Amino acid sequence: MSDDNGSYDESYGAPGTESYSSGYQFEDSLTLQESLWDRVRDGFNMPDIDSTYTNKHEQWYASRPDYVSRMLERSKKYLYHIVVEVEKRGMPTEIALLPMIESGFNPKALSTSKASGIWQFIPSTGKDFGLKQNYWKDSRKDVTAATQAALNYLQKLYTMFGAWDLALAAYNAGEGTVARAIERNRQLGLPTDYQHLSLPDETRNYVPKLQAIKNIIFRPENYGLTLNEIPNKPYFTTVQAPNKIDAKLAAELAGISLEEFNALNPSFTRPVLITENSHQKLLLPTWAASNFTTNLNNYNRPLSNWHSYQPKRGERLGAIASQFGISIYELSATNNLKPNRNLIVRRPLLVPASVQSGLTRPIDVAAMAQLPIEMPVERESASKTTSVSHKVKQGDTLAKLAKRYGMSSKQIMQQNHLKSKNLAVGQVLQLEKQESNTSSSGSSRNSKSSANSGHKKTTASSKKQASAQSPSHKKTSTTHSKKTKSTKH
Repeated sequence: MSDDNGSYDESYGAPGTESYSSGYQFEDSLTLQESLWDRVRDGFNMPDIDSTYTNKHEQWYASRPDYVSRMLERSKKYLYHIVVEVEKRGMPTEIALLPMIESGFNPKALSTSKASGIWQFIPSTGKDFGLKQNYWKDSRKDVTAATQAALNYLQKLYTMFGAWDLALAAYNAGEGTVARAIERNRQLGLPTDYQHLSLPDETRNYVPKLQAIKNIIFRPENYGLTLNEIPNKPYFTTVQAPNKIDAKLAAELAGISLEEFNALNPSFTRPVLITENSHQKLLLPTWAASNFTTNLNNYNRPLSNWHSYQPKRGERLGAIASQFGISIYELSATNNLKPNRNLIVRRPLLVPASVQSGLTRPIDVAAMAQLPIEMPVERESASKTTSVSHKVKQGDTLAKLAKRYGMSSKQIMQQNHLKSKNLAVGQVLQLEKQESNTSSSGSSRNSKSSANSGHKKTTASSKKQASAQSPSHKKTSTTHSKKTKSTKH
């Protein structure tokens, strides 16, 4: 794909005359299995590990059939693709089950040390394996890109250590941790296989936990569980899309819910999907791809309703939200800000396109890509907000009310979305005025580098599944160390 030459997209996301297409190249060889589980079982090739930890994890999963069912239901979207990629490399299909213990197949899983996606890459390791992260997109959440990166990393570790259990241990604890444990045992004349190494508790549990998952997939009836059926065929395909389109519109053109669209395209971090390239690729259910391309080619309205807005000096987030008719919560979530009406920001914000000429401008994709992923707040006003309701009486005017409440007429109109200065008797106005405390304090989002903690990351599906975590994994964290020499205990 070629790059755009201009900084701004003057088309406001309007469709061009190009025709878009979709297609799926079936990557697997013809197989006789109708069920993906049969295909997975046929590819099991890792030696079974005999560990007391395994039975503990088997019991844990067996006692939580609802959790297992939810996890397998999420895996329906992604597992076929992962199995195909694992088979292409001649890897054992146990590897395709690894996201079950990494993230519960939740593509939005985010650990306390900022590991993200179904494969749980921390930022630094993600960058090492080509997973770009900027204001518009976090490729660690990209199902296809992150799968390639994870398999590349695991193959590298297998080459280093010569055994899959050691490679998995290094994926969890870092290659430096495993290498040092092997060297300690070698110097002491002890065996250097996985089960004889002195490793962190979570790493000693890591491979047995995968073994427990393998055992359940192999014979679910032994554990009183039933596997959600997954057909042995692709769930999604790739479609070509314009370089700027709203996620909501893309879902509508495909005829799927926004939730389904986001589950397949979780790497996009803003409501507008945007790239500096001439086109971009999206994942859609196989049955929805033709809907999308047909409807897109026939669509003749703007493809995006988002623009860029540069806040004025001292302008508060609440006033900006009122100005563009958007809730403070939606504006904050779109721009990674706290939903505080008094926040003062100086960086460009994504806002709904305004009909007022000159108020907003088309998005400068390259410039905003350089913004921090978690946008810092320049300053948080220490002024206090007082909210009052005023019922309009005979003789009330905007000027009189502005003077009475210490506001401007424009502020009253913005806060109440008034299109004219005319007031009606009995009309109720909501007024928010600022009472300055004469001092202000800086506020920023604190973030500790995960590199200083040995690239540690919590392996969990999400906060929603926190209550379902195995008790033996109180830390339930995994580590992707980017270099042996930088790995810390």
